[in-house]
Amino acid sequence: MNLELSEEQTAVRQLAKDFVDREIAPHVVEWDRAEEVDRSLVKKLGEVGFLGLTVDEEYGGSGGDHLAYCLVTEELGRGDSSVRGIVSVSLGLVAKTIAYWGSEEQKRQWLPGLTSGAYVGCFGLTEPGTGSDAGNLSTKAVRDDGGPSRSSGAESGGDYVINGTKMFITNGTWADVVLLFARSTDAPGHKGVSAFLVPTDTPGLSRRTIHGKLGLRGQATAEIVLEDVRVPASAMLAPEGKGFSVAMSALAKGRMSVAAGCVGIAQAALDAAVRYATEREQFGKTIAHHQLVQELISDIAVDVDAARLLTWRVADLIDRGLPFATESSKAKLFASEAAVRAANNALQVFGGYGYIDEYPAGKLLRDARVMTLYEGTSQIQKLVIGRALTGVSAF
Repeated sequence: MNLELSEEQTAVRQLAKDFVDREIAPHVVEWDRAEEVDRSLVKKLGEVGFLGLTVDEEYGGSGGDHLAYCLVTEELGRGDSSVRGIVSVSLGLVAKTIAYWGSEEQKRQWLPGLTSGAYVGCFGLTEPGTGSDAGNLSTKAVRDDGGPSRSSGAESGGDYVINGTKMFITNGTWADVVLLFARSTDAPGHKGVSAFLVPTDTPGLSRRTIHGKLGLRGQATAEIVLEDVRVPASAMLAPEGKGFSVAMSALAKGRMSVAAGCVGIAQAALDAAVRYATEREQFGKTIAHHQLVQELISDIAVDVDAARLLTWRVADLIDRGLPFATESSKAKLFASEAAVRAANNALQVFGGYGYIDEYPAGKLLRDARVMTLYEGTSQIQKLVIGRALTGVSAF
């Protein structure tokens, strides 16, 4: 086993570190208070190649392996997890899913824009009443084989008309396309779900920004409402009824991305705690000399290393073409919980100053907390892992 990074991976990591320190770190507090990341950053992410990692150059991607993708995601998480979410969703959940499941026409329509930053994608799965139970969607896509098209007045020729509401959608108000999941057949449970690529300028689609979040405050999180939204049959991604498979395959890789972002949060917590402990003086010496402070810092350091290695294992399995879904759930479960512990321990090192947003510990803790909730809660990850180990079917 060789854990040494290649020259290319080392270069990508350094590129990401420099980008974060230059383009993100100086603005983190401002964006958090304003509840909005500067949207011009998306184009910069595209120009540097971070929105095209692992996507073939033929479609505008920048190539690279999944470990390089993890390294970039980790650095973005270290800088600002709100920015990490832009990449994890637009590239990780949307572009990479189109690259895997899409037709040639769909790839050429969407991938160049998504990988360059000209387009932003969002993942429309969660609903107001449906989070963990992704197979029980209420959003419906009804086939209309004739009649006037709402958008053009022409014969529809097999359009789908979609009605429903999606909630907590990352990139929702910024997105140019929604990878949307809706029930399109009468088949029970997950078997009736299909996936669609829906442009956000389609008549009948409206969006509302969700403000007042505990963490990821700079991220454009939205509610999306679809009222008689008409899309052509060619907008369907993968065969009808395969939407649940599309969603689960996307989330299996997406959990690796979340885990990498959590490593970044934990690393930021470690960096901040060490820096503060070696500067802050109490009882005539820096607090780094106090053994209980050293204990807090050592606990963070161990969590960082363990989470990083679990995440890198997932990337290695994907790059070698081996099964990885269970390992991805393990990495996401451990790394998300570890990020919460790390940020909480860092706040303890900071003491009262950790409670002020001029210092990083509070934001790290707020951003870390949601990681145990989205793309599958910690409890769902335990179910996934337990079922894989025991052979018990979910259905």
